[in-house]
Amino acid sequence: MAGRLEGKVALVSGAARGQGRSHAVRLAQEGADIIAFDVCRQLDTVPYPMAVAEDLEQTVKLVEDLDRRIIAREADVRDAAAVQALVDDGVSEFGRLDVVCANAGIAGMAENTWTMTEDQWEEMIAVNLTGVWKTVKAAIPAMIEAGNGGSIVITSSTFGAKGMAGIAHYVTAKHGVVGLMRTLANELAPHFIRVNTVHPTGVNTPMIMNDAMEQVLSNASISVNLQNALPVEMVEPVDISNAIVWLASEEARYVTGVSLPVDAGFLQR
Repeated sequence: MAGRLEGKVALVSGAARGQGRSHAVRLAQEGADIIAFDVCRQLDTVPYPMAVAEDLEQTVKLVEDLDRRIIAREADVRDAAAVQALVDDGVSEFGRLDVVCANAGIAGMAENTWTMTEDQWEEMIAVNLTGVWKTVKAAIPAMIEAGNGGSIVITSSTFGAKGMAGIAHYVTAKHGVVGLMRTLANELAPHFIRVNTVHPTGVNTPMIMNDAMEQVLSNASISVNLQNALPVEMVEPVDISNAIVWLASEEARYVTGVSLPVDAGFLQR
């Protein structure tokens, strides 16, 4: 039985591990070929260990084990030329681009907004907001030219719908991508390209489940499950991936401009 994305090609940013790896694998399970990238090095203001080249290699193996094709490259989402070169190479190799999963992001905290350093603010905005814009900017022309419609799914957060002390830069970026999504949904509707955001709560990934972040969250008295309304300790990456697969599939062919929460109870508080 053919998968829901058979014959499609998907671009996934931040694909080396965590949610990004899960998205790449789930999209491949549904039949998509994958164009993937990740920075694969430590960024200066990030308090936890980031993905390395071997993580991205593992994502490649997992996709290839599903008999799907993948082009993967180390690239910084802030580097527009590098992202564009990867998209161009992927479209040249696979012949099309149907799905964009703008997932790459970082996390971090400060005591409060006014004592946050300029480096903390600027790096967060550059990765989590401007990097999303650079990703979609690189991908959209190829999607329009192909004339097949398509789906763009941007990873926001529960903090893309409400505030939280100590993470003003993260909250600002995650709110910002919602505005970007809503604008793109209007601009791309004539091309039948749908644009949506997903808003996870706490997800069981290396970005959250590490000693550095657990210490930061503990000091800030924030529960590691980020207050899921349902009685679950953490949301799993595949839960987010399943939502993205649905948004990318024909089952959601009339869904655009939507912010899709994962554990909606938290957003409603």
